Amino acid sequence: MEASWSSSSSLAAPWSPAFWRRLSGPEEARALELLSYGLAGCMAAAAVLGRTVRVPYGRYSSALLGGSAPARLAWAVQEAPAFLLPLLLVLRSDGAQLHRWPNRLLLALFLAHYAYRAFVFPFLIRGGKPTPIITCALAFVFCCCNGYLQGRSLSNYAEYPTSWLKEPCFILGIAGWIGGLLINIHSDNILINLRKPGETGYKIPRGGVFEYVSGANFFGEIIEWSGFALACCTVESAVFAFSTFLILSTRAQQHHQWYLEKFENYPQSRKIVIPFVY
Repeated sequence: MEASWSSSSSLAAPWSPAFWRRLSGPEEARALELLSYGLAGCMAAAAVLGRTVRVPYGRYSSALLGGSAPARLAWAVQEAPAFLLPLLLVLRSDGAQLHRWPNRLLLALFLAHYAYRAFVFPFLIRGGKPTPIITCALAFVFCCCNGYLQGRSLSNYAEYPTSWLKEPCFILGIAGWIGGLLINIHSDNILINLRKPGETGYKIPRGGVFEYVSGANFFGEIIEWSGFALACCTVESAVFAFSTFLILSTRAQQHHQWYLEKFENYPQSRKIVIPFVY
């Protein structure tokens, strides 16, 4: 008998292979789809709100939001679930699709990004304003949901033909993922090195894609996850790319407006997040 969402699934711990075997089935596949749509709705609402209220992080942080955490710690904590949950699924679930190379490669890309974001990038931050706990908590919840969606979808439900590695969607998607990652890391490096040791205050970022947009690092991540969605062709990955665009384009718009208000000599030719377009 095929296992589904039943009370029997609660008899095993979440890190037990038995737990995931009992959980798997068409009902869970449907739940993944519904959770994806719910996440997209939440991100759309957050983006609308973010157009009028600046998200309290970094230069917009406020001390009136119930406490804060050091920037490095907050970043590691909030990003870690997106790495740890898929890794748990790979190591402890039945992984019905993990024998397929497309699934393995796509999961490896997702894990590689969040290994960098959770365990490398925080230690590259110089100073950094404390992060409000509420902001960290919201990011933590998103990474938990998204880690589960991408990890479970690719390890158990996404089915690809043997020729998928040669399909245009996969090849173009992987190229987009790599290109976006490189733009993201290069732009982050420009921001990290804006101030010399001992300097304070803000400067106008120069070089790379920053010559075209205010949110070059955001542009890179949007391209990265759009490529990932193209390579995966799943509802879960498409919702992730959609959510990434909504949230990061909103942040880029806030940054762009802030730069214009802060610096009289800010380049007027720069767009917000998409070169030559927006």
